[in-house]
Amino acid sequence: MTTAAHPDHLPRPLWQPGPERIARAQLTRFHTWAAERHGAPAPDPADPAASYAALHRWSVTELARFWQAVAEWFEVRFATPYDTVLADAAMPGAQWFPGATLNYAEHALRAAEDPARAAEPALLHVDESHEPRPVGWAELRGQVGAVAAELRRLGVRPGDRVSGYLPNIPQAVVALLATAAVGAVWTSCAPDFGARSVLDRFQQVEPVVLFTVDGYRYGGKEHDRTETVAELRRELPTLRAVVHIPLLGTPAPEGALEWDAVVREAREPVFEQVPFDHPLWVLYSSGTTGLPKAIVQSQGGILIEHLKQLGLHCDLGPGDRFFWYTSTGWMMWNFLVSGLLAGATVVLYDGSPGYPDTAAQWRIAERTGTTLYGTSAAYVMACRKAGVHPARDFDLSRVACVATTGSPLPPDGFRWIHDEFAASSTGDMWIASVSGGTDVCSCFAGAAPTLPVHIGELQAPGLGTDLQAWNPSGEPVLDEVGELVVAQPMPSMPVRFWNDPDGSRYRDSYFDMFPGVWRHGDWITLTSRGTVVIHGRSDSTLNRQGVRMGSADIYEAVERLPEIRESLVIGVEQPDGGYWMPLFVHLTPGATLDQGLCDRIKRTIREQLSPRHVPDEIIEVPGVPHTLTGKRIEVPVKRLLQGTALDKAVNPGSVDNVELLRFYERLARERPTEADA
Repeated sequence: MTTAAHPDHLPRPLWQPGPERIARAQLTRFHTWAAERHGAPAPDPADPAASYAALHRWSVTELARFWQAVAEWFEVRFATPYDTVLADAAMPGAQWFPGATLNYAEHALRAAEDPARAAEPALLHVDESHEPRPVGWAELRGQVGAVAAELRRLGVRPGDRVSGYLPNIPQAVVALLATAAVGAVWTSCAPDFGARSVLDRFQQVEPVVLFTVDGYRYGGKEHDRTETVAELRRELPTLRAVVHIPLLGTPAPEGALEWDAVVREAREPVFEQVPFDHPLWVLYSSGTTGLPKAIVQSQGGILIEHLKQLGLHCDLGPGDRFFWYTSTGWMMWNFLVSGLLAGATVVLYDGSPGYPDTAAQWRIAERTGTTLYGTSAAYVMACRKAGVHPARDFDLSRVACVATTGSPLPPDGFRWIHDEFAASSTGDMWIASVSGGTDVCSCFAGAAPTLPVHIGELQAPGLGTDLQAWNPSGEPVLDEVGELVVAQPMPSMPVRFWNDPDGSRYRDSYFDMFPGVWRHGDWITLTSRGTVVIHGRSDSTLNRQGVRMGSADIYEAVERLPEIRESLVIGVEQPDGGYWMPLFVHLTPGATLDQGLCDRIKRTIREQLSPRHVPDEIIEVPGVPHTLTGKRIEVPVKRLLQGTALDKAVNPGSVDNVELLRFYERLARERPTEADA
């Protein structure tokens, strides 16, 4: 299998951590400690890259020993001890830390036990006014205790489901932690989801309690949700109680509890000690082709994976302020809340990512003193196109890392962040492009504070993650495009899907191509220097004359052109054996898709990527459809172009604008066929 040469390969890294940053990184201290206590290879201070490679190799060849070391390093509190670390490594169904009991919420609130930190902010809440409002550690702990006591009063027991129809506000964090404290199972949707989308998710798990707002503010406007909430109450017959949070000031509807009454009296939380694999929360796949998968992850698996990811890879700890632009309908919100596990202050932003202007997220970072700043690759590219200068216009001196996810960060995004900060008094900037998935609620590859950053590449596979690229024969490949596989279990892999009693849907989702090995559905390249390149989804891969290319490579090249706001490329197999590859472009205001722009688009792809992947047609569209979590919809559009009816090609409740899909459906219907010609 071959791949197009990376257009921005540089022999020298874009950024290199200095000796001080490497020495103080928690990853460095963990490595030294693990070598002394657990038999890890000794670090080589003169060669951080070789040191990390050796540590990673040890972490996957001595999987049980590595995860035991993580549990000890982060002082995980086991109420009852584990019998062994990994009783069964078979996938699916790996058994982690059998015999152990613990509680995720207890660990998330540990910092509140320190009297010196009780008044420090655990949360900083920011809305579109951009004025931060703190919630102290002691206050957070008291509210969690009060809500947990109310849940128990309502009869909520371990294993019951508790749901939230909430924006990214402190009450959502309190409700999640209170649910975990009780041993119940949390699940949430953002209030911009319509009733049908929410019911497609919540009806699967049958919640007994619903936390909800009356509406939300976005883009300078108020959006009332009282009718939607009324519909949810009617269509969720398992509900015993509804807790009303009056974000817009609306009185509680009849029969609902008032949030303020529930939290009026602070309580010391009681933490139910549950088995390691006890469900913590249910996350949902995008559901573009049917009902969303209801993905169940465990208290212990998430706890230990997030401690590793946030503590070692993101270098997060007490004194840090952790911001990631997200909503409660995306796994990154759950990941953000886990910043509490590291003792960091979590910054919650509830509002539009670009209100009142494109620079909004950088302004939030300034006003909250953010140290780890997380956003999407799309936002970075929007700032670049809009001429935003974050390091010049804002005091971002506390920001130590800019992290991105959601889609691959294009090389121009790396360059733009680097150049913006290098030219300012802030100095250089660690850029951490990371990639993982809702399915594991974590990263397969990304941040490593001791390693260099190369343009267009993720720094390294995660510790304890046996990440490989496989060819169709199931053989590992290096410096070639392959399927992203994880050859050994991760603790945060789903314990099951809800309503999948025989596990068939779970197996079909990840283990259909390579039995016993997790196939994620992404194309990646593992480079010989240990970095990772993400090429996009393998189920929408472009295959022209046997040459495969990820759609992300096309987007990165095309969207450099100032006239292109966003693009969508689809490879469509034709009934006659042919292959049609259109490129859809959403233009910036004032731009025109004339012959000159078409020629420049084709020349860009031909010269930077591959002449075989020049599109057959370039078609202007009114917009690019996305999932509710902001990812471009490729496979359903492909099905529409192949003649599948819209209601069969996609779940309309899973997309941000179903009318856009009708455009593609009409296009397929009106497109001339060979017979017409």
